Amino acid sequence: MDNVSSTETTKSDQKSFFDVDYKEILNKRLPITRWLPRYKVSTFFQDLLAGITVSLTEVPQGIAYAGIAGLSPEYGLYSAFVGGFTYAIFGNVKGINLGPTSILALMLQSHVSKFGPDVATLMCFLSGAIIFLLGIFNLGFVIEFFSYPIIAAFTCAASLQIGSTQLNNFFGIPGKSDAFLEAWIQFFENIDQISKWDAILGVVSFTCLLGLRELKRFGSLKLRKDWSRRRNIIGIAVYMIYLARNAIVIITGAIIAYSLRSDEPFKTIGEVKGGFPPFEAPPFSANFNGTEYSFGEMTSELGPSIIFIPIVALLECISITKNFASGGSFDATQEILTLGLGNILSSFVHSFPITGSFTRSAINRSAGVRTPMGGVFTSIITLLTIAFLTPAFCYVPKATLAAVIICAMIFLFELEAFIVLWKNKKIDFIPFLSTLLCCLFFSLEYGILIGIAVNLLFILYPAARPKITIVKEKISKHQGDIYVITPVDNLYFPAAENLRDKVLNCEGKNAIVIVDGKYMRTIDITLARSIVVFSKTIEQRGGKVIFWHFKPSVINVCLGLDDTLKDSVKSGELEDLIEEPPHNSVEGVV
Repeated sequence: MDNVSSTETTKSDQKSFFDVDYKEILNKRLPITRWLPRYKVSTFFQDLLAGITVSLTEVPQGIAYAGIAGLSPEYGLYSAFVGGFTYAIFGNVKGINLGPTSILALMLQSHVSKFGPDVATLMCFLSGAIIFLLGIFNLGFVIEFFSYPIIAAFTCAASLQIGSTQLNNFFGIPGKSDAFLEAWIQFFENIDQISKWDAILGVVSFTCLLGLRELKRFGSLKLRKDWSRRRNIIGIAVYMIYLARNAIVIITGAIIAYSLRSDEPFKTIGEVKGGFPPFEAPPFSANFNGTEYSFGEMTSELGPSIIFIPIVALLECISITKNFASGGSFDATQEILTLGLGNILSSFVHSFPITGSFTRSAINRSAGVRTPMGGVFTSIITLLTIAFLTPAFCYVPKATLAAVIICAMIFLFELEAFIVLWKNKKIDFIPFLSTLLCCLFFSLEYGILIGIAVNLLFILYPAARPKITIVKEKISKHQGDIYVITPVDNLYFPAAENLRDKVLNCEGKNAIVIVDGKYMRTIDITLARSIVVFSKTIEQRGGKVIFWHFKPSVINVCLGLDDTLKDSVKSGELEDLIEEPPHNSVEGVV
């Protein structure tokens, strides 16, 4: 009989094994298998247009963000193409663009200045590995510890710091600054060294960027029925100029600098290394300025950045994906795995950490992208730029590049957060300002840590000081005072001392303290010990404690510490509690 049962079980297991829908699993983990077989020529041209449009923003942004990280411009381009290929294969949501972002570049800045470009590539690999493991073990919930005030303050601080560090380049002042306060001190100390031509070019570039940004209101990539055919063509052309504004300003600045190269009136970014990056494993040691650094030395110096850079990358990517997902639903685990793989693969081409870009993803969607293939076309154009156009980048003026960055930071700054918090929840200004100020004057990583700690205090304070009502009753059958103490929610160990103090404050001759536990669902051992202590203290004073409406699962924890409390457990109406004999009150409860 046992053999028959074993055989049936084996057959059942085999059947369940072969019943697994492997095609569904393949479609889930390789989303490209869902849309590529149905890919059409019309879709191809729409994705191609979107890819070209996004590349006009990604290439200049890549160059600019490499500068923020303290890297030479080619590293920004190296970081801009692997993400597109990776997301096309593994990504779920059309239009998401993976590539370099200003915030991640800023978080790398101090480490690059000490260890050189190799630490940026190593951080890209480590970020990818950490993010991938978070996806494997379904630990993506860690980003839920970042509340809106912390995210908004972090973004505001990053935009202020990035914009401030570009002041020297914008005005042609010699030197470099990496921190918010340092940037402004250095600017005012060297204000007499402002380069007239750099400052003029910076201001003109900045003004042009703001003006071109306003063209968005006069154009559209979609055909509008209320416009004539000619007006639609003009509208599309105007909108394309708006989308390509960064590239237009940078190219114009480079042409001007090239035309005046004999006089050298502008400071330029200098020589940019051409050709494709070598495909090789990320470096686990570095040699910078004649000093050799081991993997252990680099990781110890990275400190909390090892955790916070991947967490911030994950936070940016998931936030963008939520915003762009159709119907608001998407496979978060797949997105985390895709971001992890994107960073791991990017590290093999000397990239710095990448994540989802809100600006480029928004451009992708407005350009009418139909599938993730749009990212492939963006990556191909970036590769062509690396192959053929990098020599021309040496003429890009630093003032123009600084204008592009500062303009982007103005619109990254979340001014709305100040208004929302002030109007709706002023107390949230405390974690907001804590994070903002610490990020600006200490570091982004420690600012996040302090912000989370302040937020946790707001969460823990109600647990330590819960609402407890105290009502003083008078019953004719009892000559002393009767206090009814009711915790209006479940209590946890931080509230143990507070509950004990409130109970012990109920004094009086022949006082009876009734603890109403109708809202208490669970109890921990710390709180149970506190209940035992104040029960004995009240009895020593000549008073009495009654536990009313307590669930068996709650009171049993207290009885495990002191079983003499069972005589104090009662149920029924309030007036009957005083009359009930203690020996009958416990039956049916414990």
